[in-house]
Amino acid sequence: NMLYNVQLMKLAGADGVAAYGVIMYVNFIFLATFIGYSIGSAPIVGYHFGAQNHYELKNLFRKSIGLNGAAGLFMIAAAQLAADPLMRIFVGYDGDLFAMTRDGFRLYAMAFLITGLNIFGSAFFTALGNGGVSALISFLRTLVFQVLSVLILPVYLGVSGIWLAVVVAEVLSLAVTAGLLMANRKKYGFG
Repeated sequence: NMLYNVQLMKLAGADGVAAYGVIMYVNFIFLATFIGYSIGSAPIVGYHFGAQNHYELKNLFRKSIGLNGAAGLFMIAAAQLAADPLMRIFVGYDGDLFAMTRDGFRLYAMAFLITGLNIFGSAFFTALGNGGVSALISFLRTLVFQVLSVLILPVYLGVSGIWLAVVVAEVLSLAVTAGLLMANRKKYGFG
């Protein structure tokens, strides 16, 4: 968050930092669904894995991927439609700040398509007892890829690059998550 704020101060001043704060508050509302599902499904994953019930584990995995993908599509649509009223609640008092926040949120919200898949992938490995892989996904997703994106993208895209940094980080994380899931599907019996 500090790096985002530093970059925003350089490119958009205090309004950029304010816009980021609002986007983060609203973002948590959307992320709560993905986090809740992942945490809620983890005991079921762990149970089926421990019971060596590979059919149910595979079934749960496939349904969870589909559900998270569908939820991602729904959340993108909801975010685009609700951007105006949500941002107006927080920064409706300033037209320029409102426009920056709304436009930033609309870009940032594109990450919702795949965020749930990454969160679920990390939680899935935790439920399988592989905290190392889970931690790797989380570390790359929330630190490495975001830091690189927020440093590089604004050079080419300005403030839009800051809003899109999380999208790029999620795409890169999805590649890692998918690779790790594919590499471990036989080992854990869900592939």
